[in-house]
Amino acid sequence: MIPTDNAFTSAAHESPTRRLMLTRQITDARAWTADTVGEQRPWRVPLDTHCLDELTQPAADPLPPVRDGKLPSCRTLMAGVAEELEHGRGFVLIDRLPLESLSAHSARRAYWRLGQLLGPPFAQDVKGTLLFDVRDTGRAVSEGARFSVTNAESSFHTDGAFNPAVPDYVALLCVRAAQSGGVSQLVSACAIHNRLLDADPEALALLYEPFCFDRRSEFIKGEKPYTETPIFQWRDRQLVHRYLRHYVEVGQEKAGQPLRPAQVAALDIIETLVTDPAHQAEFAMAPGQMLFTNNRWILHNRTAFVDWPEPGRRRHYVRLWLTNRG
Repeated sequence: MIPTDNAFTSAAHESPTRRLMLTRQITDARAWTADTVGEQRPWRVPLDTHCLDELTQPAADPLPPVRDGKLPSCRTLMAGVAEELEHGRGFVLIDRLPLESLSAHSARRAYWRLGQLLGPPFAQDVKGTLLFDVRDTGRAVSEGARFSVTNAESSFHTDGAFNPAVPDYVALLCVRAAQSGGVSQLVSACAIHNRLLDADPEALALLYEPFCFDRRSEFIKGEKPYTETPIFQWRDRQLVHRYLRHYVEVGQEKAGQPLRPAQVAALDIIETLVTDPAHQAEFAMAPGQMLFTNNRWILHNRTAFVDWPEPGRRRHYVRLWLTNRG
């Protein structure tokens, strides 16, 4: 349910711009836990033959736009996905594109067309990349790399946390899985907010304050190397969460504002909650499956992985960021 106007209080230590802190429990499907995530309709949705036929129709454009009236079966499918992302558990796994019978080009094009039915693509770096290949490049997070180009555990986060604006939805197409590891884990920030509200409302209030997120070199000349934003916000009548702890720690240092002990303690509570299996949905993605998540309040993690030694078998995902505003 959407909390009423009397479900809020002013956040502690608020800035001159008034911030509201949600002070009531979220009691609908969004606040799922490991025990309740499967209580409603299944979150694994089949890609039927009608949708597949629509997605694989020939097109002159390598990444064709989706026009009104096209892809009727896919539009019906993705309308249900959008409803689940916004008002349900916040994620859907679509099973699947038959990669064994599609060329790499056809698979990317089909995925691109399906994703656009949720909204326009969102640039993933300063170069304007719209389809991002997620592969281990051998770089290290400690050297400033983004987790998505390493084989390290990504830690629980929302995508684009370092950007001034973030995508509403995140999609992943599994092209090849790792030899071992690389498991997907999801957590509802609504459930985490509920737990914080019960266990430590003062710590929760601190998380409504601005934090500095390192931008991982994804900024242009004249911009700050970090973004200042709260970890929790109430915006447009919904809870919004932005998080990646390592980026916060680095960003605060770059801003010359090392985390205060109380802030560290609040972040520690988040880490304790999101790494508790009682809050997680966990699964391994298979080639051809496509995962769509609401990036405003679903955190995700990819566990560390060991890749195949042969270059042609190495782990490969394709990421798409989307906005729900046309």
